[in-house]
Amino acid sequence: MSTPAPLDIDQLVDGQKLGPLVIRIVLLSLLVQCGDGYDLATMSYAAPELIHAWHFPPAKLGPVFGAGIIGMAVGGPIFGYIGDRFGRRVAIIASTLIYGLFSLLTVTAHSLDTVLWLRFIAGVGLGGLLPNTVALNAEYAPKRLRATLIIVMFMGLAVGGIIPSIVATTLHRYGWPAFFYVGGIAPLLMAVVLFFWLPESIKFLVTRRPGSSEAAQLAAQIRPDLRITAQTQLTVATPPRGAHSVSPALLFADGMGGITLLVWVLFIAALMVNFFVNSWMPTLFRAEGLTNNQTAVTQAAYYVGGISGGLLISRLVDRFGIVAIAAYFIVSCPVVAAVGTHGLSHLALTGIVFLTGATVLGSQLGMNAVTGMIYPTAIRSKGAGWASAVGRAASVAGPMIGAALIAKHTPLPKLFLMPLVALLPGSVAALLLLALCRKRFHGLRLSETAAASTPAGG
Repeated sequence: MSTPAPLDIDQLVDGQKLGPLVIRIVLLSLLVQCGDGYDLATMSYAAPELIHAWHFPPAKLGPVFGAGIIGMAVGGPIFGYIGDRFGRRVAIIASTLIYGLFSLLTVTAHSLDTVLWLRFIAGVGLGGLLPNTVALNAEYAPKRLRATLIIVMFMGLAVGGIIPSIVATTLHRYGWPAFFYVGGIAPLLMAVVLFFWLPESIKFLVTRRPGSSEAAQLAAQIRPDLRITAQTQLTVATPPRGAHSVSPALLFADGMGGITLLVWVLFIAALMVNFFVNSWMPTLFRAEGLTNNQTAVTQAAYYVGGISGGLLISRLVDRFGIVAIAAYFIVSCPVVAAVGTHGLSHLALTGIVFLTGATVLGSQLGMNAVTGMIYPTAIRSKGAGWASAVGRAASVAGPMIGAALIAKHTPLPKLFLMPLVALLPGSVAALLLLALCRKRFHGLRLSETAAASTPAGG
């Protein structure tokens, strides 16, 4: 009896028709990412309630906003390493449990210091979600739909960001703890669902556990048109390497140094602006005279815009790569500056905030997809984890600068010029990244197999 011919996982995945397994992974990952979007928005909604209940100046919330972001920066590399070393599934479930537990514990807090530390630890859990969900979805998605499916998965950020507005309008009588009851219980229930329904990455299984029967079973689900059995040899073109260290050194090897640095710059720019806008919009709009419901609607428009911008950029990144990222960064500059325009009607303000979400959150979603396409399998979680960590660590300056400017009673128009400090360099970095990626990937499209044919340092 002849031995079945080896099957390359990249060819297997790229040749599939979109089936139940991949759809399940994308939907579960989308639900997981709701936690990230919810957490980012919920503190800004809880802020006015906390100020009212505990009687402190708004500027004191700057470190509290920053604590969660710093926690995410710490969690990204740690769980990126765990994902590359022990599996994406393990890392995602552990991250979800940590985030849910410490979000729920926030309802027991009686001081800002306690909230700050609980937000930090919850952030560590949240930081582990991005690198591992990016890696998992990139390793199941066919090349022709990779950016689209990764960004659809990240629609959870926008969906999660809308949920606090629902909590604010339906559960406001319960005060600020309502936000953290929802934000804690939902992830803990989600972790149970993930335990039973989320599969491990097939590429991880093949590279880290050769001969795994689980990998053969997953391959058979991906390609039911092929006769795949436990005896079928599965291979991955890119060799496993670098999973034993949390160090980012491999992200700079084989000619990737310039690309990695520019990816980090773009993460810093997108996240700094996103965190600034998210952290302070509700408080600023309430101070400008908007009602609670008007503020909730306007804030929700940011995430609806993010969904729209994300869906568009998903197809653009698949077809044109970094060109789409550069275009979004450039357009976002005048749009974000317009948010602070005095005398806008509520309808006009909501429209501008919608466009801000489309461009700013859309840029962030696009960069999340890019990290899943630029780095090879063995260091994919690490690449996404370090990009997220560097971006989040630096972006803590966004809400902190906002707090300092608000303490000085800076007018609204000047407040919303501050994001240009990040967006303008981000636009330049995107154009430089476009040039480097065209050289490495032999065109506009980002492809791991195309990059594999590029000589080291080329």
